[in-house]
Amino acid sequence: MATYDVIIIGAGPGGYVCAIRCAQLGLKTAVVEGRETLGGTCLNVGCIPSKALLHASHQLHEARHNFAAMGLRVAAPKVDWAQMLAYKQEVIDGNTKGIEFLFKKNKIDWIKGWAAIPAAGKVQVGDDIHEAGHIVIATGSEPASLPGVEIDETGVVSSTGALALPKVPKSLVVIGAGVIGLELGSVYKRLGAEVTVIEYLDAVTPGMDAEVQKTLQRMLKKQGLAFVMGAAVQTVAKVKGGHKVTYKLRKNETEASVEAEVVLVATGRKPYLTGLGLDALGIELTKRGQIATDGHYATNIKGIYAIGDAIVGPMLAHKAEDEGLALAEILAGQAGHVNYGVIPGVIYTHPEVASVGATEDALKEAGRAYKVGKFSFMGNARAKAVFAGDGFVKILADTETDRILGAHIIGPGAGELIHEVCVAMEFGAAAEDLARTCHAHPTFSEAVREAALACGDGPIHA
Repeated sequence: MATYDVIIIGAGPGGYVCAIRCAQLGLKTAVVEGRETLGGTCLNVGCIPSKALLHASHQLHEARHNFAAMGLRVAAPKVDWAQMLAYKQEVIDGNTKGIEFLFKKNKIDWIKGWAAIPAAGKVQVGDDIHEAGHIVIATGSEPASLPGVEIDETGVVSSTGALALPKVPKSLVVIGAGVIGLELGSVYKRLGAEVTVIEYLDAVTPGMDAEVQKTLQRMLKKQGLAFVMGAAVQTVAKVKGGHKVTYKLRKNETEASVEAEVVLVATGRKPYLTGLGLDALGIELTKRGQIATDGHYATNIKGIYAIGDAIVGPMLAHKAEDEGLALAEILAGQAGHVNYGVIPGVIYTHPEVASVGATEDALKEAGRAYKVGKFSFMGNARAKAVFAGDGFVKILADTETDRILGAHIIGPGAGELIHEVCVAMEFGAAAEDLARTCHAHPTFSEAVREAALACGDGPIHA
């Protein structure tokens, strides 16, 4: 029987970051992970492999559409799908092996296998019982499906299966216009598939800024993705050559269908809590099946904590990481904290979309007086030089104090640009603070400064 200060169940972004921070703070730490590799969903079948395919397919798009305009004459590129998948795997392997190195460096034990919690302070893996003063549940999430839709990971796939198809399908139906659906739909459209996205709501990327939603959908339609909005999927049935997706339009209850070789079910995710024994322990769950925790990530059972996708909040790797850091510091007797008002969200389509803080709809609903500073990338010299002039930066600031309340970006490098605003918001900055900060020229980031200027007397280049 091994005894630890902390045992963390799950080696995804939340779990492995929590483990490293615990070890740095002098706690004897172990991580239980049943996969053959560390990194969880994100590194193995999620964030990282999808970004590899997004990058590869974007390079293909650039070669086909923009090389000639720049004076680059090359033969029409062809897709070697096997090599693209091999490249994706190399990216995964490099990252997962990196975490193994960090575990060894920080003297963290990797207990290989699937965990159960037979009692507070005890973690069972196979026939072995390990003891710990603190147990952290960081088991992440798994794809959620729809009633009557069976995912087989061959013809009807989740994001996991979509990242490892044996060939590029001729046609693809994506159920769900959220982040995962739009990113993977973009990948396969660039690679040559005919892509149709079916969404239950009337706007893509639920919860995002309304203007960004409309702009993104328009841009993706221009790239060739087809959209069926306000449609509830009824069934997915096998037919010759693929699958038939039947849906019902919510506005008039009419039924229609579309056929495709492959169907991607991208209707969100749910906490993965299988096999832990939470019912027997009496751990309280929310109505949505998440683990209920207090402000310090503690469950209702003393000594057991939970973070990441297993608890309430956005299912984002970086949210889980921040919670892992905060909890490690709490367990070490420090004051760990996460500012949930400054957690960015990014969609890695082309163009990218990024957001932090409040949306206009949220501010209106709260009765908050705010002003809008907006700047189009068409006024940004760097963006125009690289065929990326579509999109804009929008900054929302308090009418009286000028304090930044939120920002929404659609355009080149949006996922990087948003962090300038995150830092500003973390320090309680005003839009004028951002506007008066010198930005290098020519950079995409100048569009952020111009949007901040637009919260005052107005931008310079518009």
